Amino acid sequence: MFIMADAKAVDFAKIKAEEGAAFAKPVQILDNDGKVVNKELMANFTDDQLVDLMKKMVWERALHEQTMSFSQQGRLGFYAPTWGEEASEMGTAAAFKKQDFMFPAYRDLPQLIQHGATVAQMYLWSKGHVKGNLFDARALRPQIIIGAQMVEMAGGALGIKKNGEKDTVAYAYTGEGGSSQGDTYEGMNFAGVFQAPAVFIIQNNGWAISYPRKLQTEAETIAQKGVAAGIPAVQVDGMDVLACYEVAKEAREFAAAGNGPVLIETLTYRFGAHSSAGDDPSRYRTKDEEKPWFDKDPLIRLRKYLTEKKLWSEDEEEKYVAECKDDFKKAMKEADSVEPEKVSDMLKRTFEVPTPDIKEQIKKYEAKESK
Repeated sequence: MFIMADAKAVDFAKIKAEEGAAFAKPVQILDNDGKVVNKELMANFTDDQLVDLMKKMVWERALHEQTMSFSQQGRLGFYAPTWGEEASEMGTAAAFKKQDFMFPAYRDLPQLIQHGATVAQMYLWSKGHVKGNLFDARALRPQIIIGAQMVEMAGGALGIKKNGEKDTVAYAYTGEGGSSQGDTYEGMNFAGVFQAPAVFIIQNNGWAISYPRKLQTEAETIAQKGVAAGIPAVQVDGMDVLACYEVAKEAREFAAAGNGPVLIETLTYRFGAHSSAGDDPSRYRTKDEEKPWFDKDPLIRLRKYLTEKKLWSEDEEEKYVAECKDDFKKAMKEADSVEPEKVSDMLKRTFEVPTPDIKEQIKKYEAKESK
């Protein structure tokens, strides 16, 4: 005979409520007003480092503005804007070394340029020209398939380990939408199993095109998704370039020391459209939703701090922006001067040994191109 009782073996509601608690307080050094909230971590930065990080963010925003202008002129193909994500991208990118292997996605052109590619090469990549892939950086070409770079990066990290490379890691970026792809979890799981030196960076910018973060996953944080793969994870204020740099630097050191992979979730925001292809953010989000994020603008935050310390000025910034945009115009001129690709050349590269069908197509297009 069973006696009915109120005792329960598991409090599932409590478990669900507490799952994200360990990740719910992002690492932060500067608040929205440019005030220091973590003096111990702030002491890690020299004045020169602070100015350098400011210049990197100003450079990226200028790159975004000028590149969008080129795109609107019809001079580029696909381009993914980075307006608002400067702290997340430049802060993390600055923490890695040239020997590290980067696995970028299509929104990561600024980080790839910082890692060794040229602006002209990235413009060629956007145009779909093969010479846009011939950059001098230890990196794969930007991945278009959402989340696929996370699987590739896990394999690259294992290769680094198998080759016995010291002080070297693999690192990759995706958005919070990409974290919902099976590839991202598979990459984390693989890297965790083999304790590969990998740093997974998920830029939670709030939107997977027009699909909001709240409808992408029931998890309270993206960071907690590392738990199932046995990966230490952290959430960082993605509008604070100093916090992003410090967290990425420590993650890199941890992974490079042979401790296995790390997952970083940066809380950032995409101020504009998903891409230059034409989505209109005003159709899926309101000004009231956007305002709190514009108030967290990463450039304004660090600008306030540096200006107060007399390390930065409006005049310096305007001059630097003008210099950057002039460089970008020269880069576009260089990219425009490269001879356009022929369809026959593309077909010749499709297979190492062309198939009979491809051979026929090569002949067909060579005949057209010779006229």
